[in-house]
Amino acid sequence: MSNAQFETYGPAPAHEPPGYGGFDPYGAQTLAYGVQGAYGTRTGTDTYTPGYQMQGTHGAHGTHGAYEARETREAHETREVYGAYEDPYRPAYEDAEETLPTVPRPRRGRAAHRRKARAAERADGSMRRLVPQALVVAFLAGGTSAFVAKDKAVELNVDGKSRSLHTFADDVTELLDDEGVDVGTHDMVAPARDAGITNGDEVAVHYGRPVRLTIDGQRREVWTTADTVEEALTQLGVRAQGAYLSAARSRRIGREGLALVVRTERAVTVMADGRARTIRTNAATVRDAVEQAGVTLRGQDTTSVALDSFPRDGQTVTVLRITGRKEIRDEAIPFAVERIDDPAVFKGTEVVERAGQAGLRRVTYSLRMVNGVKQKPRRMKSEVVREPQTQVVKVGTKPLPTSVSGAGQLNWDGLAACESGGQPDAVDSSGTYGGLYQFDTQTWHSLGGQGQPQDAPAAEQTMRAKKLYVRQGASPWPHCGGRLHR
Repeated sequence: MSNAQFETYGPAPAHEPPGYGGFDPYGAQTLAYGVQGAYGTRTGTDTYTPGYQMQGTHGAHGTHGAYEARETREAHETREVYGAYEDPYRPAYEDAEETLPTVPRPRRGRAAHRRKARAAERADGSMRRLVPQALVVAFLAGGTSAFVAKDKAVELNVDGKSRSLHTFADDVTELLDDEGVDVGTHDMVAPARDAGITNGDEVAVHYGRPVRLTIDGQRREVWTTADTVEEALTQLGVRAQGAYLSAARSRRIGREGLALVVRTERAVTVMADGRARTIRTNAATVRDAVEQAGVTLRGQDTTSVALDSFPRDGQTVTVLRITGRKEIRDEAIPFAVERIDDPAVFKGTEVVERAGQAGLRRVTYSLRMVNGVKQKPRRMKSEVVREPQTQVVKVGTKPLPTSVSGAGQLNWDGLAACESGGQPDAVDSSGTYGGLYQFDTQTWHSLGGQGQPQDAPAAEQTMRAKKLYVRQGASPWPHCGGRLHR
């Protein structure tokens, strides 16, 4: 059979697109015998030929004009309907199993060569159109791979609130900036802010919270990233077992922080009534610790340390049992002495012009017994009952007489009466002083006397007293010397 049905001699119609070489895909012969491709001829289905199809001439590889009958596929397997044409750019291997075996036949001159050349030209055009499309697909595939590689799925936990997200950030700082998470000096970020991010990482942010902590009376401000009081105590290293806490352990700590009072458990020994009691307590004051030890304070009872002070670990507190009473005493107020110079009195002589009188003060004392031991009286109050009266004394400034005769005008009888009651043989109770003027033995001998002054006549005693006055004035008789001038 001739191959003329695959060729059109003459110019192609004006509406026919280039590249077909005069080939009419809609012609009756094409529909009957198939479209020639790069590797063979695809056949159309002849709905008017029941039972089999007609195979046309094989294309560029040289099989021509073979006819074979093949059973028609079932209707649901038929991929083209009458009047349709096959895509010339569809790879030939997809239809390989549908192409029937061809029978080689001898070449037929220049017409066969022309058909082969046109088939090769169409194949080259198809390849030229496919290469740019393949390059575009490859470029898009590479860009998509890079895009996918930059995208990372991470878990972000901010103060216990976790969420999953996708990010293109390279490190933790960039991720936090992208998500609008601000962190400060006291905040904790894990991993570190300069750490890189890979797919599947988890980033945790814990905000710092100020805690105004008073622990065992010592106040300070600390920062913690803990969410609860119990976690904060653990983080700060505070021993909480047996301690008093001003807030529940489970209480959550907000960003604004909180004030927390902690009193740790301490060992305190209380000494009372001859017994020692050691207790473990978190009491705030010594008074509370004493009460927890089972000791009752009564009346004036107190302790060795202030009752309102903070009990320290290992401290010993002694309870002081106090009993006492008040006592009122009258005490003398000494009088003052005023001295006035008197030129009429010999030097060394003092005369009391007005006797002084002591005052009276009434004082109230507290007498205490501490644990059975008497204490020094404690002065509580005082009041003056009588004011003291000043004593006035005249002090002689007159020069002393130069002889015994110059002293004769003095009142020697008055001096003798004051010193010995006027008795020449008088002796004091100690036996030291004797005579009218109560000489001691040494002074008597210095004045020229012999033996004991009480054994001498009264006239000799008066003469030697005058000699003593000329030497020393009235000073040898401090109490009664003033009588000489009366």
